[in-house]
Amino acid sequence: MLMPKRVKRRKQFRGSMAGKALRGNKITNGEFGLVALEPVWIKSNQIEAARIAMTRYIKRGGQVWIKIFPDKPVTTKPAETRMGSGKGTLEYWVAVVKPGRVMFEISGVPEEVAREALRLASHKLPVKCKIVSRADLEGGDNSEN
Repeated sequence: MLMPKRVKRRKQFRGSMAGKALRGNKITNGEFGLVALEPVWIKSNQIEAARIAMTRYIKRGGQVWIKIFPDKPVTTKPAETRMGSGKGTLEYWVAVVKPGRVMFEISGVPEEVAREALRLASHKLPVKCKIVSRADLEGGDNSEN
């Protein structure tokens, strides 16, 4: 599972997920991408499950890029514990994903295969997604000029 090698602080505040993704909202490496449509925390095991679903479907052909990384620690307190006595222990790592963020990219396979692989991956994630091509994201900007 993905997690940072080392961090500055062991525990973090929850933070806010307001607004749209300003960075990571373009397809940089691949031909097709999976874009988040709502704000969400994605756990490292969900990222891994989506990666496995894609690579299995494309039979290890093509190339897959994971554009999100779980660098936020999430803590939980044990069940049936009284209030107080400090923050809980670290349970898992999450990637903070805002709407418009490109989470996965894929290339080197035909369009139908890429779209189906990304569709299978989207079922593993706790967020509504849409599948976009490089032409969709870049073509929309150029045609307006």
